[in-house]
This record gives sequence, structure tokens and C-alpha cells, in this order.
Amino acid sequence: MTPHPIDESLDESLAKINQRLKVAKLGLKVERRGKKLNLRGTFPPRPNSSKLSAYQQRIPLSIPAQEDSLVQIEKMAKIIAAQLITDTFDWHDYLEIVPGMTRANAGLPVQVEAFEMYFFQQRLERRDAKPSSVKTTWQKAYVPYLKKLQAIAAQHPELSLPEVIYATVQSTKANSRSRQVCCTALDAFTSFVGIPLPTELKSFSGSYGNSKTQLRQLPTDTEILAAYEKIPNPKWQFVYGIMATYGLRNHEVFFSDYAMLAGGDEEAILEVLESTKTGAHDVWPFPREWIDTFHLRDIRLPKVNTDLSKTTLQLVGQQVSKQFKRYKIPFTPYDLRHAWAVRTIGVGLPDTVSARMMGHSVAIHNNTYQRWITRRDQRAAVKAAMGKTS
Repeated sequence: MTPHPIDESLDESLAKINQRLKVAKLGLKVERRGKKLNLRGTFPPRPNSSKLSAYQQRIPLSIPAQEDSLVQIEKMAKIIAAQLITDTFDWHDYLEIVPGMTRANAGLPVQVEAFEMYFFQQRLERRDAKPSSVKTTWQKAYVPYLKKLQAIAAQHPELSLPEVIYATVQSTKANSRSRQVCCTALDAFTSFVGIPLPTELKSFSGSYGNSKTQLRQLPTDTEILAAYEKIPNPKWQFVYGIMATYGLRNHEVFFSDYAMLAGGDEEAILEVLESTKTGAHDVWPFPREWIDTFHLRDIRLPKVNTDLSKTTLQLVGQQVSKQFKRYKIPFTPYDLRHAWAVRTIGVGLPDTVSARMMGHSVAIHNNTYQRWITRRDQRAAVKAAMGKTS
């Protein structure tokens, strides 16, 4: 087939542009893909990419492949090259949401990719948005179920997308947290792509709730102290002791200011930093004597990658869980956190204060620890009544 004269002229012009970009050492190349012009080069990982370092990618600029677009594409190449050099490049400036995602020519992988872009765009536009928290939410609450959705679709090409969505939900355990999170994730996805479902996904969520925490057998203080002795590494002993004494989330241990604790301050307040899941907040030790028991004034954190441009809060937290299993601790890191919360309830700390120190709302606090809060309030009421009787 003889090349079209216009195509030949365009390719020649593109070759000249690419030569100029090469001479300028900008590290970018203009490509014509069908009827569109794109840029190719070494870029940082896209949002939620599993890669941790820059690699060869294309930016889908969707500039028409025509002569009057050449000035625009060369200008964009220079702008993007400057952003890469100054480390100000942001994928969200270039990843547009593709309209009409329910069209027959838009496959499921494309729909999922577009939904990912939309998710980050919407979440990061919020005034109180924390990029690390948004990324963690995406990876924990959306990625597993969207991957499962695509896997089931590939295994059963005869199913329609609504049928695949229902099959994905039903592949999770009924009345479990995974079922609940799956329904939430896929409901958001179906709303984005505009797929009507005969039955709303929330009807499949089941009865899972925070009663799971209420029924959990939490470790006693004696058991917590005994488990500490099972950890041979002093640095991981420190992590364990901090979590037991301050009720921190796994990753928060590595994103806290220990200045007051290390400086010998009597209150030994620990400040959880802004970069964590729920933002900055102060925490007091309960019980305070564990500071000496666990030697917590000697700050000795293990070496863990905390550069959130190369890792996530979730991955940092997973390091803690792995160590608990490695040292055969008979309960989970979150059991330490729940035990701390129950301890504050037992000493009569106001729920608003305890919730603030745990970095969540009072509503979540009261719902999660309702069993122990109710018992505390009932005990106080009985004591008051007994006092009046006496």
C-alpha cells in the first residue's frame, strides 16, 4: 500500500521535531499513534502503579495528528521536560477521564484505568485530602476487588458486565468485611461507568459490622507484657512497646515525633504526623509506667522505607504485621490498639478525647467500643445508685 503524501509529510516533520528534542537532550520523543500525537519518555510511575521508579511510558495527550498540531506538541514536550527536570511533573495534569465508558469499544481494563484516574482526581481535589491516605485507600479498598473483577471477566467471557460484578461480589465471604468493602468499591465503579444494575449492591453487603471487634478476645496486660519478651530484636521490641503503650496504627510508629518522649518530658506526649492516614494528633501513654517497662525513651526504630514517593502507608504497616508473625506473637498489632482503647475506657477517659488520640471520629469510637463503653457507664450508674442508697 502506497503511503499517503500527507502522512509522509507529517512523519518528516515529526522526525525533525524529534531530532531537535534529541539535540536538546530533553529525553522525550513525539509519536504518532493512529490519528493522535503522544509523547514518550521516562516518567515517574502512574498513580497506584506497582512500580517504584521511573520507566518508559507514553502520555496520552490526544493531540490530533496533523500539521497544525506540531507547534503545540513540541511546546508540550518542552513544558513536560521542564517539569521532569524540576521534579514538578504530576500525572494528574495529563490523565483525562475518557467520556462514554459504557461504549462497546471501551473494554473493562480501559474502564478500570479511567476509574482509577477519576478516583484520584476526585479525592485529591478535597480540601483535607492527604495523598498518602488516598493512595492507601485505593490500594486496600479498591485494587483487590477490581483485579478480581477483571479476572472473573477473563475467565467467563460469556457473562455480561453486570453478571461479572455480581459474581465478583458473591466470590467474597458473606457477612464479612471483604464483602462489605467489595460492594462499596464496585458500587462506585458501576456508578462511574454508568452501568444500571437490576439489584443494588448494598443489598449484598450483609450484616458485617464493628461487633467483630466487640467479640474479639483482646490480650490482657499480663499477656502483652509476656509477648514482649518473645521479641529478640530491640528495635522491634520498641515498635511493639510503642503500639502497646500509645495504641498506634502499624504505620504510625514510623510517622511520629518522639521529641517529648526522648527528651524526658513527664507527660511523654507523642505526636502522630500529618502524613499518616488520619492526620496529625497527639497521644498520651496508657499506662504511663510502660514507658519504663519497654524502655521507650530510647528511640530505636528499625530501618524501614518511609519515603512515600516510593512506598505506601499500607506497605509500611505490613512490615509490622510480618514481624508479629515472625516472632509468633499470639495476637495482631491491631489487638494492641484495641486493648489500649479499652484501657482508656476503663480509667474513665472521655470518649471524645480517646477518639481524638486514636485519630478517628467519636461515632466510630463509640460504635467500635460500644460493649466496653456501655459496661463503663453501667458500672458508674450502679456505683452512683449504691452511694445514694448508702
